[in-house]
Amino acid sequence: MIKKILSLLTLIVMVQITNAQKEFKPLFDGKTTDGWHTYGKTTVSAAWKIEEGTLHFDPTAKENGQGGDIVTDKEYSNFHLKIDWKVAPKSNSGIIFYIHEDPKKYKNTYETGLEMQVLDNDGHPDGKITKHRAGNLYDLIKSDIEPVKPVGEWNTVEIISNNGQLTLKLNEVIVVKTTLWDDNWKSLVAGSKFAAWKDFGTFKKGKIALQDHGDAVWYRNIVIKEL
Repeated sequence: MIKKILSLLTLIVMVQITNAQKEFKPLFDGKTTDGWHTYGKTTVSAAWKIEEGTLHFDPTAKENGQGGDIVTDKEYSNFHLKIDWKVAPKSNSGIIFYIHEDPKKYKNTYETGLEMQVLDNDGHPDGKITKHRAGNLYDLIKSDIEPVKPVGEWNTVEIISNNGQLTLKLNEVIVVKTTLWDDNWKSLVAGSKFAAWKDFGTFKKGKIALQDHGDAVWYRNIVIKEL
């Protein structure tokens, strides 16, 4: 009887652990940059400032060589990411994922990772380029609907990738849905600006980045659930 009880308790604990692993966990605690570092470095550059629970990229700090994309310390394969963003007028940034961090081989996050565009559609020149507008899978797939909010207001993004099935949501609206790494995916890449980069979009596990594109941007409420 005791062995049965112990076995049952063990099973309950295992179920509890499994359920806990499926919960969303913070990638940003609102107070520190723990869990992040500038790509190719061990710390976060001073251009990324914590302000009232947000991660703010301050472009004026780049003048002192303090810029750069920041990436998660951890790699992710199947995941559901949620994040809020807002931009200043004329600003450009991005959320990049499946990054293979090897700065000796790849100098930038976007040489391997895929990007969901973060943009002032009306104020930045990229807004005039197909597949470069807010919510697009940058230079690969454009959305036929644009639920982006005006500059200065918060937008909520969800990036869900599970066994090659990728869904991008912007303000609770599905803006992109595609399958990664199949023949159609290879055709998409071949028709993009990334065609000559043989490793672009090929990694099935990688880090997540917030992009320094030289413009002011804010991020908050960054959470992730591994699938």
